[in-house]
Amino acid sequence: MSSGNIDMVYGIWSKLKSEISKVIVGMNNVLEEVFIALLCEGHILLEGPPGIAKTTLAKTIASTLDLSFRRIQFTPDLLPADIIGVKIFNQADGKFVTKKGPIFSNLILADEINRASPKTQSALLEAMQERQVTIEGETYRLPEPFLVIATENPVEVEGTYPLPSAQLDRFLIKSIIGYPSKEDYITIMDMYSGYTKYNVDTVISKEDIIEAQKLLDKVLISRELLDYIADIIKTIEEDPRVRWGVSPRGGIAVAKASKAYALMNRRDFVTPEDIKRVLTPVLNHRIILTPEAVFKGATPAEVVEDAVKNVSVPV
Repeated sequence: MSSGNIDMVYGIWSKLKSEISKVIVGMNNVLEEVFIALLCEGHILLEGPPGIAKTTLAKTIASTLDLSFRRIQFTPDLLPADIIGVKIFNQADGKFVTKKGPIFSNLILADEINRASPKTQSALLEAMQERQVTIEGETYRLPEPFLVIATENPVEVEGTYPLPSAQLDRFLIKSIIGYPSKEDYITIMDMYSGYTKYNVDTVISKEDIIEAQKLLDKVLISRELLDYIADIIKTIEEDPRVRWGVSPRGGIAVAKASKAYALMNRRDFVTPEDIKRVLTPVLNHRIILTPEAVFKGATPAEVVEDAVKNVSVPV
């Protein structure tokens, strides 16, 4: 791969990070993970307590990209047709016409996705995996690029519906957002305690995004590193705390995400450190623990960390 292509991806990442920092304080790891998902044509689930700017982050990212954007507020009474669309009878010409839903956009913010019923959540499955939707038996392609940024609040249980494993597996990354540091708290209060509103400019074109996504094929990942990923996945599978391990889709996601992270760091080859960086956000929502492990307080992130410690890094 030419140095110009690598510099192009790094330039896009730098512009995105610089522009978003005008509005969002901290969250550097989360920003990295969102950009990884964008490069991989994947989707990202943002999980964290209320009030930490999950929705603001998603809307700000949308504002920096020259992409069509729709926000869908998920509620218990939301129907699948409210997302994908519906056919309506036109009395003027006696024919049914298709009214496309908000899913027909480049970037979708699925806000509080776990508040919708499982039936409505499942309406996203075909869109996220196949990049298409079916309305009354007719299939329609979604625009490219297509990215779903979903948010969920893990604190509240009443009035929410946990995402099924099949839905979670469609997300390339699940990013856990915690509370900011003391210094970030001070910066946030200083910025937002007055009248001034902070905005960002659109700095990245749709064409640049598509071109950057195509470069993923040119990033090299050696057979030894593929063996390394497979060894980690098998170690996770054999962990007694794990009820269900990582599917082949999860292994592909790790390889793709590590390629994207390498590009972000101006390299056209993957290193073990790239793999280690993406393992937890890519796998933490794909691992299902046994009830006993959950009762004892184990987490998927701990399982991933232990697997990394127990697998030798290729020389």
